[in-house]
Amino acid sequence: MTARGAGTEGDGTASGSGALGRALAPMSVTPYGGEPFDMRVTGGSLGHLRVTTVEAGALRASRTARHMALPPGGDFVALGVQMSGSVTLVQDGRRSVAGAGDLVVYDTARPFSLDYPERFSTHVVHVPHRTLPLPDGDARLVTGTVTGFGAALTPFLTASAGAGQAVAGRLGAGVVDLLVTLVAERTRLAESDREGAPGPLVTRVRDHIDRHLADPGLSPEAVARAHHISVRYLHRLFEDEDITVRKLIQRRRLEECARVLARGGRPAPTVASVAQRWGFVNPAHFSRAFRDTFGVSPREWRSLRGAGPGEGGGGTETAASAGRPCPEPASVDAAR
Repeated sequence: MTARGAGTEGDGTASGSGALGRALAPMSVTPYGGEPFDMRVTGGSLGHLRVTTVEAGALRASRTARHMALPPGGDFVALGVQMSGSVTLVQDGRRSVAGAGDLVVYDTARPFSLDYPERFSTHVVHVPHRTLPLPDGDARLVTGTVTGFGAALTPFLTASAGAGQAVAGRLGAGVVDLLVTLVAERTRLAESDREGAPGPLVTRVRDHIDRHLADPGLSPEAVARAHHISVRYLHRLFEDEDITVRKLIQRRRLEECARVLARGGRPAPTVASVAQRWGFVNPAHFSRAFRDTFGVSPREWRSLRGAGPGEGGGGTETAASAGRPCPEPASVDAAR
């Protein structure tokens, strides 16, 4: 099946967007920038699975409860292999951004939106709910998420062209197995995180924060995107950690600043340069947060902790100057 459309309807929805609705599931499609509607939709199969290829200009597609009452039904999990361009997927409280080579997962049985800010092409594999060997609700662990497995699916899709029925069937089964594996992995991580000790995902989040402290853009939102989870789920992971993600980011930045300021030596870096090096963009905020945490200003800390023999410090080694963790902060304001 190939469909093209041009122009827009009075409500701003692209005329010809019905082709996308018929190929995927009923939804609203709105092109960006007032450009003429331009979309090419082709359909194929992968064993018992349906495959739709979409090439179009920048657009936003959304499926709401109103669309779910319209035929045809949409009881399938969609695996979108992004071939070019980017897409922002929102579903089940998660917001994920995918680029070329990524795989987005969403469920057409619940509301979702797909935002394509530029011209794009994508393959969408439709996996019916009834073919998934999963307990009810388990697929929600992966919907609204992005993984880097899109490239792994591409050979399945290209090999299906001209393949016999038996080969296509095996390829389709492989796609279903991939989806089940993704769900199993998310289930395992979720169960680990519910146990008393920090789970693997919490550990990876903490490691990610430590590696990116110098990035002023480091935030809960950026951390969630990097781990393909929602911000809400990220906060839930840290409910038993006695600290929020935002406060953890600021505390680790302050600890690194304190460590550097305590080194002493000549020439000593300026307080402002140290703050900027570890992601603080507002010097006044940095000074307030430092004093609230360590009880002294950054300059006083450097004077007290960084002085070596003959410089007023008596050569006393501190935790910071020895490379050990700085004192546990008494209180930390939310990172800005």
